[in-house]
Amino acid sequence: MAFSLVTSDSDSDLEGLGQLSDWDNSASDSDSDDIDLHDDGFRGRRASRKIRRINYMQSLDDAEFTFRFRLSKPAVNQLLNEIIPFIRVTSSRNHGVSPIHQLLLTLRFYALGTMLISIADFVGVSKSTAGRIVRDISICIARLYDKYIHVQQGGAEKFYRIAGFPRVLGTIDCTHIRIQSPCRLVGEEFRNRKGYFSYNIQAVCDADLRLMNVVARWPGSAHDATIFNNSVLRAQCDAGQFGNHWLLGDSAYPNRPYLLTPVLNPVTEAELRYNQAHIKTRNTIERAFGVWKRRFPVLALTLRLSQPVIQSVIIATAVLHNICRNHSLEEVPPEVEILGGDNNVEDGSQNMDMQDISGRTDLINNFFNSEEN
Repeated sequence: MAFSLVTSDSDSDLEGLGQLSDWDNSASDSDSDDIDLHDDGFRGRRASRKIRRINYMQSLDDAEFTFRFRLSKPAVNQLLNEIIPFIRVTSSRNHGVSPIHQLLLTLRFYALGTMLISIADFVGVSKSTAGRIVRDISICIARLYDKYIHVQQGGAEKFYRIAGFPRVLGTIDCTHIRIQSPCRLVGEEFRNRKGYFSYNIQAVCDADLRLMNVVARWPGSAHDATIFNNSVLRAQCDAGQFGNHWLLGDSAYPNRPYLLTPVLNPVTEAELRYNQAHIKTRNTIERAFGVWKRRFPVLALTLRLSQPVIQSVIIATAVLHNICRNHSLEEVPPEVEILGGDNNVEDGSQNMDMQDISGRTDLINNFFNSEEN
């Protein structure tokens, strides 16, 4: 079997992920796929068995399709065309599971976050095949990270219209994705302050709730500031790549010339106005987390997959979130009951790193000192 993978140097790198699965590109595009399975063994021939797979693109109307698969039909078609080049195989193993059914099975898993056996029945494959498909398609979608998730500097005006906060590049925070305990050797590294196992995911969003940066490789015990300080984004900010624009973060982060945090004990009216504008503007990242998890409930439940596959699922759903925002898709309610805000673990502590507050002080004194701003 021959295949090729595209690599990336970004924080979202999915190191050590498994090989891509095999699929047969000769599957029919008719209303359903009919596959004959038989055995021409030495002692005779077993009766053929047909697996009939439904063409959901034709059998479901647009609203029902979007509800079941979380993406619209045009978005699915576009995504399918983009991920096919990442799968280059010569084997005929897995024949009968066409690329569209592999993609829809994976999207169905993201929508339900259920046991693999349930989604395996969805297209008539074994549990092991369903797990392999979810892994492989998640890898393919995650490879689109650089295309769909990147920092854009043209959104300051939209941020300003929220609460009058100037020169905002994006808002930053972390959220926790529940997982089962990895193993006894490293399990405690993934136990967060609330006591459950998780990945701590850093994300930055714009005023339209598009994700501009996602880091999905740190265990739940990692501090938000630790994740940022070791990220490519921090290096880019230190290098002045984003000019005189700011990220807005909560008090878990150190205040920097490019990352503004709230004033912990505001005294003056200007500091109060600054904090109010900061909190209202920073709320965009909390909203983005909510939209992301409601559209893909697998993130709000407990992921029971290997660690590399968990990372690929998180990045893949982040890519899909931005595709949905680009297509202006309306929010769809979750099909399953999801956990509440418990997945966002508040750090609850002030960052004790050396603070650089001169830029924040100048902003407060020069911009928020008047009620007109």
